[in-house]
Amino acid sequence: QVQLVESGGGLVQAGDSLRLSCAASGRSFSWYTMGWFRQAPGKERELVAAITWTGTTTRYADSVKGRFTISRDNAKNTVYLQMNSLAPEDTAVYYCAADRGVAMTNNPDAYDYWGQGTQVTVSS
Repeated sequence: QVQLVESGGGLVQAGDSLRLSCAASGRSFSWYTMGWFRQAPGKERELVAAITWTGTTTRYADSVKGRFTISRDNAKNTVYLQMNSLAPEDTAVYYCAADRGVAMTNNPDAYDYWGQGTQVTVSS
């Protein structure tokens, strides 16, 4: 069992940066593929970024490539999402998720554990 708690969301202006954190508790955090998803009102939940348990391989949505960076610190049981050059279309609830698989899939149903989400709002 893994419990995930996100933090770091907020209201920012276009062009600003935010760093989201996801603190994990429970066993074997370092064995999980971790993903950041987001969901805007009226839209489906989408994968923003994912990272393997070693931290050596990452995956990004095309819309955030070059602006967002996912990383993890297994010693601290934490995964991060550094978001730069934020735009109004990045406004959403951001969720951290853990997957016992290794595929870094963009299918939310494949992820085993979820955090409660943190709101990110970007004003123009």
